[in-house]
Amino acid sequence: MSKLKKISGRECIKILCNKFGFYLVRQKGSHLILHKETPEGKIGTVVPNHKEIKTGTIKGILEQAKIKEEDFAEYQ
Repeated sequence: MSKLKKISGRECIKILCNKFGFYLVRQKGSHLILHKETPEGKIGTVVPNHKEIKTGTIKGILEQAKIKEEDFAEYQ
């Protein structure tokens, strides 16, 4: 069973930026593009700025960002 909860796009962005070192690059419509510099290269992810993001979408965001679900769930 997933430990992830439905959260808002704003809350997801806040967690990614404050806890995992991502920064906002640009926005296209309601989607925000975040990047992070690592020794292996640049990592990017796209977060929809919606009132509620479903858990499946959050899993996709975390997969792009190379973050484990358990690590992200600690900050929800």
